[in-house]
Amino acid sequence: MSGKRSPARRPTMKDIARHAGVSQSAVSFALNGRPGVSEDTRDRVRQVAEELGWRPSTAARALSGEGAATVGFVLARPADTLGVDSFFLQLVSGIQEVLAERHLGLLFQVVEDIADECAVYRRWWAEHRVDGVLVVDPRTDDPRPDLLDELGLPAVVIGGAPDDRHPGLSTVWADDAGAMASVVDGLYALGHRRIVHIAGLPGLAHTERRIRTLRAEAGRRGLSEVRSVTTDYSDVEGAAVTRRVLEGTAPPTALIYDNDVMAVAGAAAATELGFAVPADVSVVSWEDSALCRMVKPWLSALSRDSVEFGRTAARELTALLDGGSARAVRVPVPRLVERGSTGVARGV
Repeated sequence: MSGKRSPARRPTMKDIARHAGVSQSAVSFALNGRPGVSEDTRDRVRQVAEELGWRPSTAARALSGEGAATVGFVLARPADTLGVDSFFLQLVSGIQEVLAERHLGLLFQVVEDIADECAVYRRWWAEHRVDGVLVVDPRTDDPRPDLLDELGLPAVVIGGAPDDRHPGLSTVWADDAGAMASVVDGLYALGHRRIVHIAGLPGLAHTERRIRTLRAEAGRRGLSEVRSVTTDYSDVEGAAVTRRVLEGTAPPTALIYDNDVMAVAGAAAATELGFAVPADVSVVSWEDSALCRMVKPWLSALSRDSVEFGRTAARELTALLDGGSARAVRVPVPRLVERGSTGVARGV
């Protein structure tokens, strides 16, 4: 006996026709919403199709011009940084929740860089693989909006801004500048004058907005010992940069990290160097998650509903797929939740 299993046979339109007692053409008309059959026949055919577990072939849908029933999502980031990134896990969870309601699949791919991402979009478009795409990590010099406009692929940019959006694409955005200003306000009120922002990837639009806002807030207050250092978002770089800035002359009294993973790793690195949190150095995480409440002291963090962020982006994309117009949608500003990792600056 062979150990190889035969694949299960999928129900076909011919099976539906036989069970419903109608022709295959009548089944096609009924399931595709076309005229040519009575409402009674249409209802009977749909009921039989549901009982048999029939679903339309995505390949056939693509060939007929009816779409692939799939949404694309490409991520151009180091793959080894994704497994511990709570933001993307929650974002995808929200996206999938909305897509599931519409019986849409999510085609996800991780690539090395933006050039590879653009190549994926071209291939998906040529192969009719997706009906639209969700775009993350907008860049300061980004080739993707023009490409997607050229291809005619409906798209939603997650994390863009109204002043840099492409007219053909929808944008779901958060006020990074306002969030950074709120963090600086809180730290300044606690007497902190030497602040280091341990940022994410350089070239990302939201990274640059946060850096610009920190610089502007420092300038407004006459603070000369405030700066940003970019990283790859990983715990390794978060800890390494923390050690470097704390071992320098006039170490900062406050550290702002662009995600929870770096914040936890940075707090641990500070402790290893003999810095007490928050007595010697305050720590703020840009993203809030369970990680921030699994260390001592609990980390102060900017809190937002990342799952709802994903839901909003997915709803905007399905609206485009339904023929809606592109628009910019703002989500609530992340809220600073103060916990045990922030305190009054030394000497204040």
